[in-house]
Amino acid sequence: MPVPNVSFEFFPPQNLEASFRLWDTVQTLAPLDPRFVSVTYGAGGTTRDLTRDAVATLHKSSGLNVAAHLTCVNATRSETLEIAQGFAKAGVRDIVALRGDAPKGSDGFRAHKDGFANSIELISALAELDTFNIRVGAYPDKHPEAASRRADIDWLKAKLDAGSTEALTQFFFEADTFFRFRDDCAKAGIDPAKITPGILPIESWKGVRNFANRCGTPIPQWLENAFETALRDNRQDLLATAVCAELCSDLIDGGVENLHFYTMNRPELTRDVCHAIGVTPKARIRNVA
Repeated sequence: MPVPNVSFEFFPPQNLEASFRLWDTVQTLAPLDPRFVSVTYGAGGTTRDLTRDAVATLHKSSGLNVAAHLTCVNATRSETLEIAQGFAKAGVRDIVALRGDAPKGSDGFRAHKDGFANSIELISALAELDTFNIRVGAYPDKHPEAASRRADIDWLKAKLDAGSTEALTQFFFEADTFFRFRDDCAKAGIDPAKITPGILPIESWKGVRNFANRCGTPIPQWLENAFETALRDNRQDLLATAVCAELCSDLIDGGVENLHFYTMNRPELTRDVCHAIGVTPKARIRNVA
């Protein structure tokens, strides 16, 4: 089985304990030589400053290629581009450009009156700067706000045409979900090589179930049954590793070369899955501050 390239997503820390957890996560996963690591942006832009600080620190101290998430939420165009230029001044040249989630408790996304109306406007503005490698999100299962799966794919093509170079998908539970999406994208004129599957190792079945329901990600009945049994027998960690490793193996067998892991700042399961599919340590973290 070919060995894939991997990348990892982290959360910005919101307190001292979380800062140590993030650094432990980076130390655990950096030896796997990721293509890049990304740092998320909270709903409603709530972690904007934390994301900026985490990105700058990781870029300076870890030796990793760090991508910063950037959204359209609760900011003017000039404020958003000022944040992007701040990333550039810190030496960061990769951005994951997203519309962003609405603030908690709101009734949906509303563009700032002086802000970007959607992700395509943001991508176009970033592309005009000619400074960043731009990645975007994609949805193998229909986005909850999309009119149809075809509308999702048309929107993805527009984002790629606007200047992005790679799409990172929402998580899913079966390889066939990704393969159907990849085939449909190819029919729409999207280069399948630009689509990287997003992988969510199941650290907490309850948490992942709730997350999937909010995102509109279907949960296969076999997976429900398997975790119900595993939780009863206290074997959920073994099942989580096996399920995720098998998903990754199926994707690789289907021609996937890159995998993007949503680590939730809990690195052990992601590390174990990577080892299971042949991704082994290649380098040590360096330039520790």
